[in-house]
Amino acid sequence: MESNCCAPEVHDATAYPASGIRGKAVPLITLKALLTPPALARLTPEETFRLCPDPVCDVVYFSPSQTYGTGDLKVPVFQKDQAAGVPVCYCFAHTRADLERAAVTGTGQALEASIRAHVQAGRCGCEVNNPQGSCCLGNVVTVLWSVERGCRFW
Repeated sequence: MESNCCAPEVHDATAYPASGIRGKAVPLITLKALLTPPALARLTPEETFRLCPDPVCDVVYFSPSQTYGTGDLKVPVFQKDQAAGVPVCYCFAHTRADLERAAVTGTGQALEASIRAHVQAGRCGCEVNNPQGSCCLGNVVTVLWSVERGCRFW
């Protein structure tokens, strides 16, 4: 089920239609890796797709003429699905619940350091694992920071 928050009838193809905020471009390889086979069959690879991070909008990717919703992806999307079991770090399978547990038990910094070490060693594959098409470390740090300060944004 698609909402119209990121519908393609936008004048500025880089902006989220609902908010007017510019969407971050996502590499084509990300869409090819994460779209379901029926969704992939509709892909127009010449277009630039952008991520819509609005958690109340079903649209994940949008271009001037196409949108893909959460049901079109093989994985849940961190920005769209607030469940504790949704990955924050897609490459190393750390969920919101894992990060919350680490923050509460005082092992959050060690978990973050472990992910950083994997990234520095060239082991991450965020461009094909993470729906945002880029490194998840910022999301990991944000979740850990929030939990450590008693905030819970999901």
